[in-house]
Amino acid sequence: MDEILLLDATERYLNGEINAEEKAMFEQLRQTNQEVDQLVVEHTFFLQQFERYGGLREMKHTLHDVHNQLMQDGEIKEEVLSGSAKVVNLWKRYKRTITIAASIAGVTALSISSMTLLVAPKGNDKALTELGKKVNQFESRLKATDSKLNTVISKINPDIVITGIGSAFLVDGKGYLVTNAHVVKNAKGAFVSNNKGAEFKAQIVKVDEERDIAILKIEDKDYKATATLPYSIRKSSTAIAEPIFTLGYPRNEIVYGEGYLSAKTGFNGDTLSCQIAVAANPGNSGGPVFNRFGEVIGILSTKETKADGVVFAIQSKYIIDAVNELKKSDSSVDLKLTSKSSLKGMDRTQQANKVLEYVYMVKVY
Repeated sequence: MDEILLLDATERYLNGEINAEEKAMFEQLRQTNQEVDQLVVEHTFFLQQFERYGGLREMKHTLHDVHNQLMQDGEIKEEVLSGSAKVVNLWKRYKRTITIAASIAGVTALSISSMTLLVAPKGNDKALTELGKKVNQFESRLKATDSKLNTVISKINPDIVITGIGSAFLVDGKGYLVTNAHVVKNAKGAFVSNNKGAEFKAQIVKVDEERDIAILKIEDKDYKATATLPYSIRKSSTAIAEPIFTLGYPRNEIVYGEGYLSAKTGFNGDTLSCQIAVAANPGNSGGPVFNRFGEVIGILSTKETKADGVVFAIQSKYIIDAVNELKKSDSSVDLKLTSKSSLKGMDRTQQANKVLEYVYMVKVY
């Protein structure tokens, strides 16, 4: 597609200026063309930053007008500065504006670079064509992000050999955790450990391979139940370009990552998952994906093997379905999901530190 036409279509799409038929065609293009979808997301961020910068400039002009009016009325007096003191004062006054302007320039440069790459001739058209032919074999282009290690837990039983490692998070303070089904595939049992290094034995109580969701239950006398969890499970989908963050165990310690929602569907339009732009590595599978309100919007599941930052998460509504199915199949299950997040209104640092202790490493054998 011609560069100018693509940019024009993107602008009209984001501004709601296209008819229903054009919108359907453009959304179909986003689902089938990864680069077009990425361009739309990046352009959305660019416009949001630009609009925010315009608002800040307008507010600054208003403050200047008020300041000048107060000086004319004799309400305030401004000290006259000279030499280096004047330069320092000017820097202090305008450094925020300069920083914002530099950020906008950076975003603009990145957007232009993305557009240039998009419309530039592709050196390997055959690879893209082959992908289309092999769409029914898409699993070969995705890799589960849990690491396969051959470790022995001598602390518990020297004969137990760990065959897989992933992440999980509590959905009920009584010890119920959610992870991916592929993390516990063919496992006989599991151990989970928190960010403080405390390790507990867990049972695998439900596995839904079709949705790639598994539920574990901590069964350990050393585990102390938590009355309430600070986060909730979101029932509906999240908006495109919404900021997200993740926590998981690609290393022996918990790792934080942040990004944004790229698409409401997964690979090749898969409605089971959504696409997020975030760094993910082996061991992240099963970790929670949070939105800015501190709600879980998904379970980090897979990533595209040949593309950096193209990650997929199982949508959170399927967590709710899995919990309901477990309770229906076993009336003795006492599992209740938190209905409201207490993280809303906190900044990102506060939110992440509030949920650290509820995200676990999973070791299966």
